[in-house]
Amino acid sequence: MDNSRVYKMSFASVYPHYIQKAEKKGRTKAEVDEIIFWLTGYNAKTLQQQIDKKTDFENFFAQAPQLNPNVSKITGVICGYRVEEIEDHLMRKVRYLDKLIDELAKGKSMEKILRK
Repeated sequence: MDNSRVYKMSFASVYPHYIQKAEKKGRTKAEVDEIIFWLTGYNAKTLQQQIDKKTDFENFFAQAPQLNPNVSKITGVICGYRVEEIEDHLMRKVRYLDKLIDELAKGKSMEKILRK
């Protein structure tokens, strides 16, 4: 897996794909945003600032107000990798987000996705 390529991708370039994946399955942009807020500590204003600045994934996570303390509860396989076993810390955070969006698209309840 070429991590450096992923890190330099702008979050803004991937964000519409998260929304599209959710909406194709009858979910909403608001739910995608709620997942991002839960995971990163961003809010609507600070998330939009990151999108407007076209922040890359490395800085998107580095500048996140606070990674949710319950991220260790995110387990399972995404893109062929067990998220809890990914050693690279930044790649694990990217895959956490991928996994949560995937769960949303698969119809899981927000309560389960947000590990409540």
